Amino acid sequence: MSVISPSNVASDSLTRPKQGGIWKSIKKNSWIYVFMIPSLVLTALFTLYPIFASAYFSLFQWSGFTADPFYIGFQNFEQVVVDSQFWNAFKNSFIFMLTSVPIKLTLALAIAIVLNDRALRMAPVFRTMFFIPVITTTAIVGIVMTFIMSPFNGPINMTLMDLGIIARPIDFLGDPKSSLFSVVGVEIWKWLGNPMIYWLAALQTIPPSLYEAAEVDGANWWRKFVYITLPMIKPFAIIIILITAVGTLNVFALVQTMTGGGPFFSSEVMEVYIYRTAFGASNSMTLPRIGYASAAAMFFGISVMFIAVLQAVAARWANKERAGFAAAETTGDEY
Repeated sequence: MSVISPSNVASDSLTRPKQGGIWKSIKKNSWIYVFMIPSLVLTALFTLYPIFASAYFSLFQWSGFTADPFYIGFQNFEQVVVDSQFWNAFKNSFIFMLTSVPIKLTLALAIAIVLNDRALRMAPVFRTMFFIPVITTTAIVGIVMTFIMSPFNGPINMTLMDLGIIARPIDFLGDPKSSLFSVVGVEIWKWLGNPMIYWLAALQTIPPSLYEAAEVDGANWWRKFVYITLPMIKPFAIIIILITAVGTLNVFALVQTMTGGGPFFSSEVMEVYIYRTAFGASNSMTLPRIGYASAAAMFFGISVMFIAVLQAVAARWANKERAGFAAAETTGDEY
């Protein structure tokens, strides 16, 4: 006959979930779920439904002009894999991301560190200035930038020529070698405010006592940055990188308005490729290929999900690192 001690009862009550606890919680907070209904409906209509619809139509040959799509199985995926234009757009998307994300995150972190200084009284004004491009309509930014970067009396070319840096105008958007990177530059300028806000939120979670203790130990700004700031914001950094990287892959409006994917498909990214294949026939003799475009979208979406999974694993590792750093800080280690 086993003896039931108070400690055993307490531990069992902590480890064993209460019967009906989840349903009681839902019933108690039912009014919260009522307010969530509009967001859930919009998410289902404009996020979940397009995903499942793309997966469905990827198995069909369909132009959108007939009532009944023709089932062809995985032939669209087989054609996507051997399509050189698909791989060109796929490559351009990741070149765009790998070029934009490091520059954007580095600049945003540097700006956030400066604006996080409490001694800077004008910090709210500068934050607003850096964030204004983010709330500006992307299509409008793209159209305006085509005039600013124009080789025909565009302000950038005129300024460079007046300063004697160049002898003749540069066709930033009309040269296959520079078109993609010109759009990258505009994208960095427009969305710089987003990671800046993320970095500011991460920096403000660091206890000021850590910096004060480091100053007492004689640590300079660089050692504080390396041994305090970086370890403490590492978990946030993984999430910020993921959000910024995925956002950088969504550049349809900017690329479409600035270059349309040209010249000679040199700046065509995946979103423009999918749009061109699904809705914009390449010539008058070609019909839109919605099924084929859906297969390309599914292929690209799976690639992005794979990146997200890798960064989720990295985020868990970074959280453990931060926890270990916090535990080591309580022991009073020197910097």
